[in-house]
Amino acid sequence: MLLIGSLAILFRMNWQLALITLLTVPAMFVILAQFMRVVRPLFGKVQSRLGALNTVLQENLVGMRVVQAFAREPYEAARYTATNQQLLEANLETIRGLAASFPLIFLISNLGTLAVIWVGGYQVIGGSLSLGELVAFNTYLALLIMPIMMLGMIIGQLSRASVSAERIFEILDAHNEVAGRLGALRLPVVAGRVAFENVSFRYVGGEGKVLDGITFTAEPGQTVAIMGPTGSGKSTIINLIPRFYDPTEGRVTVEGHDLRDVTLESLRNQIGIVLQDTTLFSGSIRDNIAYGRPDALAADVEAAARAAQAHEFIAGFPNGYGTIVGERGVGLSGGQKQRIAIARALLSDPRILILDDSTSAVDAETEFQIQQALDHLMAGRTSFVIAQRISTVRNADMILLLEGGKIAAQGKHDDLLRESALYGEIIDSQFGGEHSVDALMLAA
Repeated sequence: MLLIGSLAILFRMNWQLALITLLTVPAMFVILAQFMRVVRPLFGKVQSRLGALNTVLQENLVGMRVVQAFAREPYEAARYTATNQQLLEANLETIRGLAASFPLIFLISNLGTLAVIWVGGYQVIGGSLSLGELVAFNTYLALLIMPIMMLGMIIGQLSRASVSAERIFEILDAHNEVAGRLGALRLPVVAGRVAFENVSFRYVGGEGKVLDGITFTAEPGQTVAIMGPTGSGKSTIINLIPRFYDPTEGRVTVEGHDLRDVTLESLRNQIGIVLQDTTLFSGSIRDNIAYGRPDALAADVEAAARAAQAHEFIAGFPNGYGTIVGERGVGLSGGQKQRIAIARALLSDPRILILDDSTSAVDAETEFQIQQALDHLMAGRTSFVIAQRISTVRNADMILLLEGGKIAAQGKHDDLLRESALYGEIIDSQFGGEHSVDALMLAA
C-alpha cells in the first residue's frame, strides 16, 4: 500500500519526474528476482549442513561413553570442527549473495534520486517547479524506495523459510505405510487367538524376503517362544502383531479379524510390549509405569511393580515412586529399566503380551524372580517371547524355530530336542551346553 500510494502521489505531483523514478523500479525488482534465484539454493545448502552438524553433535552426546572408552575425543572434535567449517563456508557464501544484491539496489535507487534532482533542478530554474515541490517529491521518493528495500529483506527471509519448510514437509507429508482402512472396525475385547496365514514380508528397498510363508496359530493363554539365528526374522514377527508393519503377502489375524480391518488404537490397547531396548521418559517412575494407563490408581501401579519385581528397588529410593528419572532412564541400571518396562506392560492388562528378550539385562537371581512373576501373570494371556534364556524355552507351549525367514521347526522343547538337529545346535550354542543335560534327562 505504501508503494502504490507513494507512486500515485508522485505521478500526481510531477508525471515527468515520476516516469524517471519508475524506470528504476523494474531494475530493482529484476535484481531481487535474481537474488532469489541465486540465494535460495544457498539457503538450502546452509540448512543441510546445519542438519549434518546437529547429527554429529547428537551422535557425540549419545555416544559419549563410547568415544571416551576408545579415546576418540580428538577425532570427534576434529569431525565436528570440519562439519562446522562447512556450515561456516555455506553461510559466508549466502552472505556474499546478500552483499552483492542490496548495495546494487541502493546504487540504482540513488541514481534514480540523482536523476530526479538533476531534472527537477532544471525545472526549478525554469520556474515550472518550486523548490518546495522538489523537496516534497524527494520525500515521497524515499517513501517509495523504503518498501522496495523492505520487500527485499522479506524476500530473503521467505527464501530461507521456504527452504526450511520444505525440509519439514518432507517429514510431515511422508506416506504412512500402516494406516487404518476406511470403515475400519473397533476390535472387541479378545481372548488372544493370533494366527499367521502364509505371511511373507519384505522391508521397503530390501532385496529379499525377511519372512517367507509363515503359518502358525497361537491359542489364547499360550506362550510362544521364537528362536533362530540372527537375521532369521524373529523381531519382524513380533512387529507384525501390533501392526508396526503390514505383511507383504498373507495376513495376520486376532480372533479371526484381519489386523488391517480394525483400528490401530483398539488393536494396540490390547497388546503389551516390552522391547529389548528399553525406553523410559523423563518424569517420575510412577508416570513411566502408568504410561499406558495414566488414570491408574497408585495401588495398581504398585501391584504391577511388585509383579515385575520392581517394588523393592523403587521403595529404596528417597522419593519412592515419585523419583524422577532422566531422559531414557538415566540413573537406573539396565535391569531396573527393564523391570519398570515390564510393570508398564503389565499395568495395561493386555490380552496379548510381547516380550523381546525382556530379561536380557538382569542377573540370574532377578531373572528367576521376573520369570516367576511372568509365569503367573502370563496365565490367560497369549504371550510371544523372543527367547534367549533356557527357562523361557522350557516353559513355552510352542516354540517357533526360524531359519532364513521360514519356520524350520515348531513344537515343544522336548519334541524339538529329539527331532530337530538345528534346535539342538542352538541350545548348545546359546545355553552353554545345557542341551546335553536335557538329553540325559530325556534318556532317563
